[in-house]
Amino acid sequence: MKGLAAGIGVVFLSPLLLGGGAMMMATSSEAAQSTTSSLDCLSDVDTSKIADQVTKILDGADASKVHIKDLDLPGEQIPNAQTIVATGISLGVPQRGQIVALATAMQESRLRNLGGGDRDSLGLFQQRPSQGWGTAAQIHDPVYASEQFYKALLKVHGWQQMTVTQAAQAVQKSAYPNAYAQWEALATTLQKTIAATFPDSGEKESGKTDDKPAPATGCDTADGSSYGPIPEGAVPKGYKIPKGTDPRARKAIVWAMQQLGTMYQWGGSCTNPHGPDAMARCDCSSLMQQAFAHAGITLTRTTYTQVGEGNTVSPKALKPGDLLFSRGTAARPEHVGMYIGEGLVIEAPRTGKPVRITPIKDWVVLAARRVI
Repeated sequence: MKGLAAGIGVVFLSPLLLGGGAMMMATSSEAAQSTTSSLDCLSDVDTSKIADQVTKILDGADASKVHIKDLDLPGEQIPNAQTIVATGISLGVPQRGQIVALATAMQESRLRNLGGGDRDSLGLFQQRPSQGWGTAAQIHDPVYASEQFYKALLKVHGWQQMTVTQAAQAVQKSAYPNAYAQWEALATTLQKTIAATFPDSGEKESGKTDDKPAPATGCDTADGSSYGPIPEGAVPKGYKIPKGTDPRARKAIVWAMQQLGTMYQWGGSCTNPHGPDAMARCDCSSLMQQAFAHAGITLTRTTYTQVGEGNTVSPKALKPGDLLFSRGTAARPEHVGMYIGEGLVIEAPRTGKPVRITPIKDWVVLAARRVI
């Protein structure tokens, strides 16, 4: 899967503050209502053909030259569908829930991140700030909007035994409750096609954190505690890349630090972390892959394979640029970060968190690899 290549900015973004209010019900947008020509079920869609066309776009084909039934703007709609699926996977939402979310977004916005709708409805799911879904800026972020939809869906008792229409309506409370059914076949095809493109990277948010202290590591014997609390997305005051760091490691560290503050995206390519496309943001292994790519070093894509890159190094003899692995097991870790010296590690931690620097004392290091 090719990412959308673009220049990398150095603007630090603040993490989104997830709304804590109760999930209220959204109203279908006027934009979606005006484009609904019928409630005919799409069971006769050529799912194989659609899957082939979607795959072409995900592989980097010019979307303007790809025609997909009921997706008039595939260059915009497919990336939004990709974000919905990736967010569902990162939150551990079953396939059925992802299909419900896609069908809902098809009905509410035709998978477009709309700037308006019925009353104050906004975004992919036409969620309303006035009904407690979040601020307008938050709702316009496809990842945030998807997270909020899934959180509301998972609170619906028995949603997995409901039809797609019943589950969607339980969240949305639409004036057109039967409208979601027409999109089930297309939503199912999109989910299966998009989910198949994601590497089995092991970054599916177990909810566990690395809160057990590890022995002090590094040739400098630092564990990062001297910096005190480190604000997420910030460089600790006084930190400098250690003298004598390999030039290639220095390049990788500098590039990774330029992504500080950008939000984690499971399955994201990390090809444009500061851009508008959520799927161009970073997950833990793509942050490592792209950082080292900018230093002229090729890494494989997933945590599971990166643990086999380079050579084993003792956690007590780390150098800046070494890869550190945690969560899971030493043979099959589920998380990776980069040691940057002075007892510090840079990482893309998990959904809802930004790329950040953390002290190594907060890590349980299962394995370490030197790729330079």
